[in-house]
Amino acid sequence: MASMNEFGNNLYSGKTSFPFVGRRRLWFIIAIILVAGSALVPLIRPVQFSIEFTGGSQFTVQAPDSTTQDTATKAVHSVVPGAATKVVVVNDRDIRVQTDQMSAEETEQVSAALADAYGVEPGSVTSSFIGPAWGENVTKQSLWGLAIFLALTFLILAIYFRTWKMSAAAIIGLLDVLVITIGVYALAGFEISPAAVIGFLTILAYSLYDTTVVFDKIRENTTEEGENSTRTFGESVNLAVNQTLIRSINTSVVAALPVGAILFIGAFWLGAETLTDISLSIFVGILVATYSTLFVAAPLYSLFRENEPQIKARDAKVLSAREKAAVEA
Repeated sequence: MASMNEFGNNLYSGKTSFPFVGRRRLWFIIAIILVAGSALVPLIRPVQFSIEFTGGSQFTVQAPDSTTQDTATKAVHSVVPGAATKVVVVNDRDIRVQTDQMSAEETEQVSAALADAYGVEPGSVTSSFIGPAWGENVTKQSLWGLAIFLALTFLILAIYFRTWKMSAAAIIGLLDVLVITIGVYALAGFEISPAAVIGFLTILAYSLYDTTVVFDKIRENTTEEGENSTRTFGESVNLAVNQTLIRSINTSVVAALPVGAILFIGAFWLGAETLTDISLSIFVGILVATYSTLFVAAPLYSLFRENEPQIKARDAKVLSAREKAAVEA
């Protein structure tokens, strides 16, 4: 514990420093690779959208003796040959079958075929239909929600920090989190559902909180000493990130542990599939958000500001005084 406290104190004082700003070119290259790779995931493994977005028919066979998924596929194809079919086991006891949009007659026939195939009473097979218009409406609302969230975030941060450059760096960090999280989500083969969209918006809020904490310390470091600062602007930013590093890691671990428990114990072990969509997006998003704040947003803000005439002049003054002191020593 003592060594950990000493490590935290060294980070805060600057005795120990990780080069978040000094090696930002490397971090930016890694970020670009991750974003590009995430954007290319759909070309390798197409993104799967839930029935709420695509529309279609859904059947649930309650507690059959067998949960063999091929049985459901064969039953559907016996009525509608070639129909796109997705079959999953829900709660280790029910069979859920999602298909393309079907007519009322086809729906009735498929329900009967499923009941016969699994040897259950017709009343044990329930069916529902979600029209494509409803799915389109969900998509529009999700995109509008994301657009409004980003716009309000940009405006509020610009007002709070009194500079649009800090706001712009934060928004780019949020987009980095969103793209990478969706890429990992798609690569894992999970469907994007309304619950997943809620998860994406949730992790953006978490990322915003983490970024705001770090940026608040950056603002403090870059303004408290003013013209008398002995650090360059980039060094002040880097010190702020190191000073909040332990807090960011601790916050992420504390936030990720319960979500991880929901994901791995509730969803995977106990079979509570309804929790999988939102818990996976939040779990991955928390980890990516921490990385993005430290390695993308903060160094990017430093890059945005370092070429301003006033800051360039102050940095030159600091470096000149440093060189003069070195010569005199």
